[in-house]
Amino acid sequence: MAPDAARMTAAELRSSLSLATIFALRMLGLFMVLPVFALEAQKYPGGSDPVWVGFALGAYGLTQAVMQIPLGLASDLWGRKRVIVIGLLVFAAGGLIAALAQSIEMLVVGRALQGGGAVSAAVTALLADQTRDHVRTKGMALIGGSIGLTFALSLVLAPSLAAWIGLSGLFGLMGLLGLAGILVILFWTPAEVDLEGPTRLSGLSQVLRHPMLWRLNFGVFVLHAVQMAMWLVVPALLVQAGVTKANHWQVYLPAVLASFLMLGLVLFPLERRGHLQAVMLGSIGLLALVQLGFWWSAGPAPGLGLLAVLLFLFFCAFNVLEASQPSMITRIAPGSARGAAIGVYNTLQSLGLFVGGALGGVLIKAAGPASLFMVTLFLTLLWLLLSWGLRLPGADS
Repeated sequence: MAPDAARMTAAELRSSLSLATIFALRMLGLFMVLPVFALEAQKYPGGSDPVWVGFALGAYGLTQAVMQIPLGLASDLWGRKRVIVIGLLVFAAGGLIAALAQSIEMLVVGRALQGGGAVSAAVTALLADQTRDHVRTKGMALIGGSIGLTFALSLVLAPSLAAWIGLSGLFGLMGLLGLAGILVILFWTPAEVDLEGPTRLSGLSQVLRHPMLWRLNFGVFVLHAVQMAMWLVVPALLVQAGVTKANHWQVYLPAVLASFLMLGLVLFPLERRGHLQAVMLGSIGLLALVQLGFWWSAGPAPGLGLLAVLLFLFFCAFNVLEASQPSMITRIAPGSARGAAIGVYNTLQSLGLFVGGALGGVLIKAAGPASLFMVTLFLTLLWLLLSWGLRLPGADS
């Protein structure tokens, strides 16, 4: 491939940056509640029950799962930008309801409505429409990087903001960030392009019958179930290791930033050499090792050094998989069914968020944190087994 062909055009870069900003604005609010939710939710009536807390945390993922395919199809039929604007309005309304909640049950309602604004498929499909195949992973990595940086920023801001404005204030801020995303899609993102071929609902059946897509769909389910389940336990492990809640960012932030460096050093060079499949399998294996390490650490006195290393390795694996898998989906799916394909993919992603939160709460209550990491380890190893024979685009390039 010629060096110039591997570079993004100005239009591709503008599209990638603007859509990454939309993801970042949504995820900033969502991430800010993760490190503090399990602790702050205890202040609400009913918030002392870990099952309710896990359900409230995961309710967002459940309604995301319900709406991803319909909104992905809608973006194929009626246009990406229109669907994105509507979804962001629903997301903002859910933030307002959660901000006004006076019980853990109303937090569930607000979180569920937030999830109804499932714009991820439309945003990712729009990026795929506006970028060429051989630079698309870079565009997805910009989105993944923006999410990672947003996560790092949220870890710094969350404890102070939660102490200042409380969990209700964080949800109100989420609503404002969703409205800001509407301004970005209307005034910064380039105009939509014509789709390849006729846009038909039959594209969904084609997507659902594709075995390679389903392996990637299962992978994103496991990845996000593991991520959500971890955040029910990791904050408490850090407290047990002697790190106060307000200082958790001092562990998270270096781990996230160092993982971005590894992303640039590993993913892009190996993708250019045709080793994307090996990178993916290695990242899944690394994720399994991290779950084994957390299982080992889930005792009465976890070591801070080991926890820091495990978080760094987790973010390394997570960032690579978040950047590479959506790119693979868009390469495999036909252009006129990209919204449907990404909708199915994001449905499994959202189901993973719900299952990780809800099942994680049940496991912790029934058998303790160690049982949770045994289950996440099993799921990750199953994912590795199912992905072993997968032929990925670019593997032989």
